[in-house]
Amino acid sequence: MVRSHLIEKELEGFGIRLNKKPPGIIFKKKEKGGINMTHTVPLNNITFDEVKAVLHEYRIHNADITFKEDSTIDDLIDVVEGNRIYIPCVYVLNKIDQISIEELDLIYKIPNAVPISSNHEWNFDEMLEVMWEKLNLVRIYTKPKGQLPDYEQPVVMTQQKNSVEDFCNSIHKSIMDQFKCAYVWGSSVKHNPQKVGKEHILMDEDVVQIVKK
Repeated sequence: MVRSHLIEKELEGFGIRLNKKPPGIIFKKKEKGGINMTHTVPLNNITFDEVKAVLHEYRIHNADITFKEDSTIDDLIDVVEGNRIYIPCVYVLNKIDQISIEELDLIYKIPNAVPISSNHEWNFDEMLEVMWEKLNLVRIYTKPKGQLPDYEQPVVMTQQKNSVEDFCNSIHKSIMDQFKCAYVWGSSVKHNPQKVGKEHILMDEDVVQIVKK
């Protein structure tokens, strides 16, 4: 995992955060009133003076800041600069056919890692399962009117953008111009099929039929 740490460090320099969530910090500039800092949890890694010093470096003298978690100076800088990207990541570790059982047990203790053997196609099922889970992906199947669902080529979406409108835009941007409603089969609805609008949130392996105006 040495190389992965080097890659992580490089990506950190470009503002990309792997397997991290945005800091629980609410930051808002204002025109006057100085620096107002509040927190809903005890802060062990940053003080008010340090917050003021960081903001002074960015020439910010008036702002409201609320800490919702025990944050660090680096967390504050990430929020102030506001250009960080947070991406889930899975490490696929190959060639497990060349190591011992004891070494494999150690690999399984590495966070966000899946051991495989591409040569023998070992552990591919677990790799796919972890990918769907860790990367927050969902598979949505299309169903043209009068036809069976297409289970061979699902539309892959993230759980953060998985509305019917997101589904339509993933296929083609022009679909929403003629969108009337959708019929959905699957775990996101109470009835199969169920008529829904563009705001409906889809779930993994739902089947969707788009109805145009």
